[in-house]
Amino acid sequence: MARCTSFLVLSIFLAVFFGGCDSFSFPADEVSALIAFKEAIYEDPLQILSNWNALDANPCGWNGVWCSADQGNILKINISRSALKGFLAPDIGDLSSLRQLILHGNNLIGTLPKEIGRLSNLEVLDLGSNQLTGPIPLALGNLTAITKINLQSNGFTGSLPVELENLQNLVEFRVDRNKLKGAVPAEGNSISTTAQGTIASGASGICRITQLKFADFSFNFFTGSIPKCLSYLPRSSFQGNCLQEKNVTQRPASRCGASSPAKTSPGLNSRHHPTAAIAEHQNASKPAWLLAIEIVTGTMVGSLIVLATLTAIMKCKTRWPVIIRWKKSPCLKKQMSIFIDSQLLKDVARFTRQELEVACEDFSNIIGSSPDSVIYKGNIKCGPEIAVISLCIKEENWTGYLELYYQREVADLARINHENTGKLLGYCKEDTPFTRMLVFEYASNGTLNEHLHYGEGCQFSWTRRMKIAIGIARGLRYLHSELDPPFTISELNSNAVYLTEDFSPKLVDFESWKTILARSEKNSGSIGSQGAICVLPNSLEGRHLDINGNVFAYGMLLLELISGRPPYCKDKGDLLDWAKYYLDLPEAISYVVDPDLKRFKYEDLQVVCEVAKLCIHPDPVKRPSMQEVFSMLESQIDTSISAELQSSSLAWAELALSS
Repeated sequence: MARCTSFLVLSIFLAVFFGGCDSFSFPADEVSALIAFKEAIYEDPLQILSNWNALDANPCGWNGVWCSADQGNILKINISRSALKGFLAPDIGDLSSLRQLILHGNNLIGTLPKEIGRLSNLEVLDLGSNQLTGPIPLALGNLTAITKINLQSNGFTGSLPVELENLQNLVEFRVDRNKLKGAVPAEGNSISTTAQGTIASGASGICRITQLKFADFSFNFFTGSIPKCLSYLPRSSFQGNCLQEKNVTQRPASRCGASSPAKTSPGLNSRHHPTAAIAEHQNASKPAWLLAIEIVTGTMVGSLIVLATLTAIMKCKTRWPVIIRWKKSPCLKKQMSIFIDSQLLKDVARFTRQELEVACEDFSNIIGSSPDSVIYKGNIKCGPEIAVISLCIKEENWTGYLELYYQREVADLARINHENTGKLLGYCKEDTPFTRMLVFEYASNGTLNEHLHYGEGCQFSWTRRMKIAIGIARGLRYLHSELDPPFTISELNSNAVYLTEDFSPKLVDFESWKTILARSEKNSGSIGSQGAICVLPNSLEGRHLDINGNVFAYGMLLLELISGRPPYCKDKGDLLDWAKYYLDLPEAISYVVDPDLKRFKYEDLQVVCEVAKLCIHPDPVKRPSMQEVFSMLESQIDTSISAELQSSSLAWAELALSS
């Protein structure tokens, strides 16, 4: 009897596979949607999606995917806290039977695609603790089966859509810690108490959701007052907004202006390691026929299984073509554009290529170049002198990911506004001819490097050098401590310090493009022989914040300023190794001073050398902050006019030049 049973099970198995794909019909659009989801993820450090194979016509065994009992549809996707970086592909809307979409605690960016409104059977939507931006789509109101929505801790902007009133089955709604504004869409004429709480009759908006038991609107920029129909919610559900409520802690009035949401940084999401649930996802329930086959033992049965599997894959390979999307192809530009936040640059000036071409004399006035960019100098009519950085990349190598990075870079640079930092005036973005440019205010006196090593550096008095050192420290303090989130200079050196006519330093991050292109090259990109750059989508990363690296670089700048020596040259060797010898001998530190400097203040030199030693400490943890560095220099070094006159015989001439 046992033999007969085994033979019957084996026969069923062979019939399934050798019968061809006609006996198994998993929806092709659902497989395609999952592959599109995977292709939109450009970083998967934990390899959660490693077994999502486009050649596999049955995704029910893929990590994080649950199917119906008959293996006919995808019911659930749960990939939480897995450090996924990427976009939400609009193809997700093709999973028509999906009931749960749980992607909590990843690093998803871009906008929430409106196609998610096509998931008419969706019951749970959890996208909390990601980095999604843009408005909440109106199509969310089409999810009439939804019971739980969690969009907390993202960067959503705009107002809550009134269409949420259609979600009559919604029980839990979380949108806290975003940048939403406007009034909470909830109005009602009269109040009545039900088992679910306080409900308004003749209501509109969220007041019409009679099943709602919990909602959290905290830490946004909502205005107006708490709707009466939501009075049953905890007061904490409305804290940290701009509401007219005295009994609930709200934001300071200074942060409740019209532009507040745009200036407030999205909450930084902590990275988590996968929980035990991920391991369970990887061992998702196997199909019934496979469980039955596992009772059949022996070498012959095992061989037949392998043979049947290979045959089925080969046959299905010709019957189940899957289109791999998200590749760098001109025909997909429209698909990529939907991920770009159109509101990100609304407050930044946009120049036309023609305007910049005229300003820069047909782009003939080149003042700098690198394999990835060219810098032009120009003059805007009735405006300031400008420096224009043009990115050198071919249009066919430009991806949706790079477009997002470009916009983020512009937005990041546009928020910098300080006397010791370069000011971004605007950007240029055109498709014919393909153009991506950044426009900065030009500092007319060249770079610190030029003055120290190629100009008349000997005419830099001690006090002038101290002023420059303190100005750079002040600028870095602003970038590191006063901006939220902080900002760091990609390559901080004397070439990144531009000087105005009165020799005031300005920090300019002209090398910001190198960070993304260098990572692209490292992660499998390449630079062609003609300067064309090939960048793969999985190489995109956010701006790297290397505060400790900036502090070390500042220490090197101090040594360069007081010694007049470059960081490295063939004749004199490495500046750091040379200076360390004298810094460790207090009685010999005067040998560090530029020999062309006839006068200097020994007390200032002691302070500068001590600060430099702290900044170049080999242990990054023991380096001071730029706040501490600035305080030490400003409090102990005198840069007044009287000190200037005492320190240099050229002071009167320099004073006349700077006045």
